[in-house]
Amino acid sequence: MRKYFGTDGIRGRANGVITPELALKVGQAAGLVFQRGDHRHRVVIGKDTRLSGYMIETALVAGFTSVGMDVLLLGPVPTPAVAMLTRSMRADLGVMISASHNPFEDNGIKLFGPDGFKLNDEVEREIEALIDGDRNKKLAGANDLGRAKRIESVHARYIEFAKRTLPRHVTLDGLRVVVDCANGAGYRVAPETLWELGAEVIAIGTEPDGFNINRAVGSTAPAALIDMVRERRADIGIALDGDADRVLIVDEKGQVVDGDQLMAVVARSWKEDALLAQPGIVATIMSNLGLERYLGGLGLSLARTAVGDRYVLEHMREHGYNLGGEQSGHIIMSDYTTTGDGLVAALQLLSVVQRQNRPVSEVCHCFDPLPQILKNVRYRSGEPLRQDSVVTAIEHARERLGNAGRLVIRPSGTEPVIRVMAEGDDRELVNEVVDEVVDAVAKAAA
Repeated sequence: MRKYFGTDGIRGRANGVITPELALKVGQAAGLVFQRGDHRHRVVIGKDTRLSGYMIETALVAGFTSVGMDVLLLGPVPTPAVAMLTRSMRADLGVMISASHNPFEDNGIKLFGPDGFKLNDEVEREIEALIDGDRNKKLAGANDLGRAKRIESVHARYIEFAKRTLPRHVTLDGLRVVVDCANGAGYRVAPETLWELGAEVIAIGTEPDGFNINRAVGSTAPAALIDMVRERRADIGIALDGDADRVLIVDEKGQVVDGDQLMAVVARSWKEDALLAQPGIVATIMSNLGLERYLGGLGLSLARTAVGDRYVLEHMREHGYNLGGEQSGHIIMSDYTTTGDGLVAALQLLSVVQRQNRPVSEVCHCFDPLPQILKNVRYRSGEPLRQDSVVTAIEHARERLGNAGRLVIRPSGTEPVIRVMAEGDDRELVNEVVDEVVDAVAKAAA
């Protein structure tokens, strides 16, 4: 168990869990871990649009400069832009200040190594040890303190990077696109990229005020996007989350397309073009069984990992896959990116739509998903899943589903919630087993 890091960095209530004191310690600890060699070390720091970003950014700068690292401040940019710029600018470390799809009251700190990839568990444990240890003797001397400066060209650099993921001949001419930027980190770069590629762009969620990130907009709240797609008779709707590393698609009929369908579209297209590095893709235990069956019909496999795009990516790197992701819309295309990138994933889909010259509703309906029910149970403390009554309920639920379905129970890595998911061909049975487990967990957590 790690004390600070969850499945996606360090996350919690701003000025409650994520305090200036903690941020300073993280800056010092991470800076010390990534000082390797005699060169002048530097770190890039990006953030989303939360009010608390100013506070955390300043504390991180103090931490990094106090151990002798120079800091390059990127301002509000998507998480994948931070990962890309960490490599592009030859930084020793990248930091994204964001709590992704969480409400504005939360914030987080995500770290990337010099290769642009998220840190593995071993490195995170090394940083945690330093956070709780004595760092005073390792601080830089007065002559070796770091400097900080703000970089102005980052948006243009990321836009050009995103555009280059498409072949030169591909344009979005003739497409009317609604893009919802969640009042988050992608509020500038996403509309500009789509417009420069030739689309008619209608943008919503592009007026961040520090408080409205993910509020009734973005990939976790698609109602506004659905309404706008129907109202403007758009060809497609694209919704990003707060840090723009995940995407949700809405077709021209206002129907939601999740990450499973998006992975199916790209997998089929890449298979036809001989672009898949392996005959399959990587997804998590939460991806629908319908996706697995569909891929099997194409002669492709589905490798499953624990929940979290970092685990998907680790499996991809270890076994040579170049496509993977999560049902929630984290899509990883390792030929282009080192992390989930909502905009790049949307562009790949749009290129397929343009090539096939068919409506998004047809392109993205690869399979009928099996009935899948997901419910959350919030708890304050303890380990409800270890209670005998919960263990018995889970065993009984698995017996009822048999080989015709799946049951997944897991604690969230980002909030005090236990997620209960089941799927199978019989919707009524799926509902019953989920409710059975949820009731048992709720009683144990009371």
